[in-house]
Amino acid sequence: MSKFWSPFVKDLVPYVPGEQPKLTKMVKLNTNENPYGPSPKALAAMQAELNDNLRLYPDPNSDLLKNAVAEYYGVQTSQVFLGNGSDEVLAHIFHGLLQHDQPLLFPDISYSFYPVYCGLYGIEFDAVPLDAQFQINPADYAKPNGGIIFPNPNAPTGCLLALDAVEQILKASPDSVVVVDEAYIDFGGETAISLVDRYPNLLVTQTLSKSRSLAGLRVGLAVGHPDLIEALERIKNSFNSYPLDRLAIVGAAAAFADREYFDKTCRQVIESREWVVAQLQAKGFEVLPSAANFIFARHPQHDAAGLAAKLREQGVIVRHFKQERIAQFLRISVGTPEQNQALIDGLSDL
Repeated sequence: MSKFWSPFVKDLVPYVPGEQPKLTKMVKLNTNENPYGPSPKALAAMQAELNDNLRLYPDPNSDLLKNAVAEYYGVQTSQVFLGNGSDEVLAHIFHGLLQHDQPLLFPDISYSFYPVYCGLYGIEFDAVPLDAQFQINPADYAKPNGGIIFPNPNAPTGCLLALDAVEQILKASPDSVVVVDEAYIDFGGETAISLVDRYPNLLVTQTLSKSRSLAGLRVGLAVGHPDLIEALERIKNSFNSYPLDRLAIVGAAAAFADREYFDKTCRQVIESREWVVAQLQAKGFEVLPSAANFIFARHPQHDAAGLAAKLREQGVIVRHFKQERIAQFLRISVGTPEQNQALIDGLSDL
């Protein structure tokens, strides 16, 4: 703590990201990165952009990428917002759309950055408990609120909320912004972007970090009514007019254009996920139904923290959360077949 800090800084409880180990031989299944590399077309586009133009600022509107997103989802460019990773997009949403007199609603077990944003921007919130099966119950959100946000599939549980249930939440709060955070939607769900023209209070966020293997590039987006997008653009241009660099714009646009590679790698992740689920269940694990590129599991006879520590000794890193309701669960990212086999072998040795 320093006398030079602004007063609010001392009360912040920052987000703690997943560990990025320095050892290269570790089997890293703790941060939900895609086990397969980016589209070769995306890599080629970025390599082609490594030229003298890097001395020039990028397009502040990222029109090339906006057009690619709009074409992919069948929306207008006025309905698309882009940012430096979905975390920056979410930060602008919290700042510009979710600061109201009523509390913001989100699940009690959810993306742990949500309460951090609330602390940063002074937003009152109400953490709505998941049900006994760790599912979101839409009826629980039908109460006064200053906005609603939830991941779909939820994180860290991986559980998916069907589109009709999303609509139930939207219909119950027509005067509030409802944010559906779809970081993992491409691994087994149906995007709510198909609903944005029918619900002006709906905003859908996505990232290129997971299904398009570009976590190191930092590209996020939101799709919604132009009025919502305009608010985010006003925030962005009061904060950083150039959130995406030249490499990010061309690489992300090429990734959206390469549908064949995208479809193939998503199928591979889904197939591997089902294999890992079957292997874990054969060893007595309870596994929550996952529509993401990770699995949330617990074993009735083994402490989760102890399992995580012992797996680490064998060179396999998984994520353990200390939050009370989920302290006995492990979140396990889906890896390559070889990485997945190393996980199962490690558990067999234990």
